[in-house]
Amino acid sequence: MSFSLRGLYALTDSHLIPSERLVDTVEAAIIGGAKIIQYRDKTDDDRLRLKQAHALQQLCQQYKVALLINDDVELAHQVGADGVHLGKDDMSLSKARTMLGNDAIIGVSCYNQLPLAQQAVQAGATYVAFGSFFSSQIKPNAVRATLDLLRQARQSLKCPMVAIGGITPANGIELVKAGADCLAVIQGLFGQTNVTAAAQRYAQLFGSSFADTGVV
Repeated sequence: MSFSLRGLYALTDSHLIPSERLVDTVEAAIIGGAKIIQYRDKTDDDRLRLKQAHALQQLCQQYKVALLINDDVELAHQVGADGVHLGKDDMSLSKARTMLGNDAIIGVSCYNQLPLAQQAVQAGATYVAFGSFFSSQIKPNAVRATLDLLRQARQSLKCPMVAIGGITPANGIELVKAGADCLAVIQGLFGQTNVTAAAQRYAQLFGSSFADTGVV
């Protein structure tokens, strides 16, 4: 299945979502308009991670949205996820591509560095991610990226670009205007009382692109 990498990109967080509510909460985000789900869990409970990733893969297949796994290429391979997101300390992109295949979505964190993004694209990344654009409760000490960086990247890169870090429906529109294809959100989505309503507010920033199923 091929996915449109545009729209709300929801990242799970075990501190914000109780384990027993994970699937229901992610489903609420999808109903509100999330087009990509990233399973992000930093705990050491491998059995729980495998169980949750399997459950989310089934959910995402049902709704025809992409499931990516944060950092863990082996877990992505085990559950048949649609791809993986890699940071600077994770497995190399080339090795991940070998494990997951040519059709896998592989995203790379590029922080505030355009050269890093250019290298990632040349190495075969599906998309690149920049941030943090705003102050983030999840990563308060993260490096800051700027709107100018996003605009420059839009001029030089042909791949989808993801913006992350302290994004709200109020400030997210500027990122979309500057060239972001996706807005990656944790606290602004899963830290809210009504997850579906929160997702809808982000989805509206992308206009009519949310009128379809998200599958191309």
